[in-house]
Amino acid sequence: MNDISNILTVADLGVVDYGAALDLQTAMVAARLDDRINDTLLLMEHPHVFTLGRGADERFIVANPAGIPTYRVSRGGQVTYHGPGQLIGYPILKLEGRARDVTRYLRSLEDAMIDALHEFGLDANRRAGLTGIWIGDRKIASIGVGIRRWVTYHGFALNVSTDLSFFDSIVPCGIEGCRMTSICKLSALQISVPEFSAAMKKSFAQVFGYDTIVAQTSAQIWQHLDSPRAESQAQE
Repeated sequence: MNDISNILTVADLGVVDYGAALDLQTAMVAARLDDRINDTLLLMEHPHVFTLGRGADERFIVANPAGIPTYRVSRGGQVTYHGPGQLIGYPILKLEGRARDVTRYLRSLEDAMIDALHEFGLDANRRAGLTGIWIGDRKIASIGVGIRRWVTYHGFALNVSTDLSFFDSIVPCGIEGCRMTSICKLSALQISVPEFSAAMKKSFAQVFGYDTIVAQTSAQIWQHLDSPRAESQAQE
């Protein structure tokens, strides 16, 4: 039997309303604290939404003519946009031992995205003093995390085929002059969110040291949240 500490559950959930994703994360954090679930990476897209970190300045939403919903949430960071064509990742991980280091966790999230982007021939990098991923002078991915009793939630957003015009309504991540980009804007390849998601889950597992990836559906995720954890789990 595999050591459960080396198993990563991954759920590709498709398009999920932002409020429903918050509720799911809350339930999963409680379950992970009680060891009813393994470490889990939730992957999804959201309908159009602006989100503000817990200390974010609302003035960074400079316009909202379309009336896009806005949420203030318990993550770090300033304002960002989520929408179709953007891969969202919410890791629900119990950090143990040396992994209880917020900076190390953030750098590992960046490493996983950098490695996945390299798979598509994109030279992605960090920028000194800032969190997230840049390609050239434009930002392609943002990070805003929450940690509750050393269980992580919230996470990252990476632009695959996102309509970048929605970022014109905000100051992304509170960085004046920040311009966003996407995989499809930079690459001749028209990559889909599911295609990039497949690369992302592999790079995430490698960076964070998981030996086994177990895929679960939304129904399976909720089944584990609604019932006590079984002594053994089916693996694939």
